[in-house]
Amino acid sequence: MTAQSPSRKVLALLGLVCAASVAGALVAQHRFGMEPCPWCILQRLLFIVIAVLSLVAAALPSATARRVLAVLVVPVSAGGVAAALWQHFVAAKTASCALTLADRIVGGLGLDTRWPEVFEVRASCADAATQLLGVPFEFWSLALFAVAGVVALACALSRRNRLFN
Repeated sequence: MTAQSPSRKVLALLGLVCAASVAGALVAQHRFGMEPCPWCILQRLLFIVIAVLSLVAAALPSATARRVLAVLVVPVSAGGVAAALWQHFVAAKTASCALTLADRIVGGLGLDTRWPEVFEVRASCADAATQLLGVPFEFWSLALFAVAGVVALACALSRRNRLFN
């Protein structure tokens, strides 16, 4: 590996952590009855996009291609931060989140009909509001999106940083 290539290990770890977060959400849903709202599903989808981009980047031999894919993770992560903030401060305080941006995206992509066990909306935003260790679930999501964005940006910009090379 050259001194100018973003670390495959860091990108692979980022992809695996994001995939694990989706797996954790599915366990919470199917094992513990934590039904997802449209904003939960949108965040789930964004974590899958980050996981795919990161894992593909880690597998590529070209440092330039890895940097490009790492750069693409940054706006997806920012979108995830925005979705988590919107879910907490706006959507969770409304009786219905039907016909919101998240609902239109999820429905428009048709993922809810193709893979309902993963992408089907099963609760309103107010009903889906829950906590893990005293912290709202969406803040855990927000934290991971923020970390993913920072890590991806560091990988995209790294040239001499030993941590990412």
